[in-house]
Amino acid sequence: MRILLIEDEHKIAQALKRGLEQEAYAVDVLYEGIQGMARALRGNYDLLILDRMLPGVADGLEICRAIRKAGLHQPVLVLTAKDATADRVDGLDDGADDYLSKPFSFEELLARIRALLRRPNQTLGTSLKVADLELRPDTFTVQRDGKTIQLSNKEFALLEYFMRNPDRILTKDQIIKHVWDFDADILPNTVEAFVASLRQKVDRPFPQPLLHTVRGFGYKFTTTP
Repeated sequence: MRILLIEDEHKIAQALKRGLEQEAYAVDVLYEGIQGMARALRGNYDLLILDRMLPGVADGLEICRAIRKAGLHQPVLVLTAKDATADRVDGLDDGADDYLSKPFSFEELLARIRALLRRPNQTLGTSLKVADLELRPDTFTVQRDGKTIQLSNKEFALLEYFMRNPDRILTKDQIIKHVWDFDADILPNTVEAFVASLRQKVDRPFPQPLLHTVRGFGYKFTTTP
């Protein structure tokens, strides 16, 4: 899952980026409102984390209003040092989905991210299932036919992206945009290598393949190729 973090305090932003990447999220970081708004309006993110107070013309709530006006509906979590009820109401009225006051624990941030990504337009319940394969984002566990499968963080993120988009052809470019962060220097053959590694763990030991190559287009995760 790909997250855009817009936070002007560099130390906080980098600490959050490191922590979220350890949890298998791809994270892009920007520190200023106008640049952040431009990136958010591209719509390539599964979730946005916005600081309420940002330097420059656009603050977090202005970014939130802009993306909602543009018809983008990905979850938005606002971080703020303002803890007054009126400030929370303003944030929610401007289209934010959740509001987290500073200082906060990283564990609470993770819990709120998981809750936002579990909403109906993302997925139902706390696990993803395709055939006999189950992935649990809350515990970072994968099982197929009752057998636990050990994956790296990037393999887990790749499998989660496939399972959130079953029966769809996903191009290598789409995969790069959602599984790796913006600054990563990723080539198409890197995607091929990770897909091959994932197949070895998720498909090869089992009779029914789920991850299929659609030649000339990309990949499809499905029970009916």
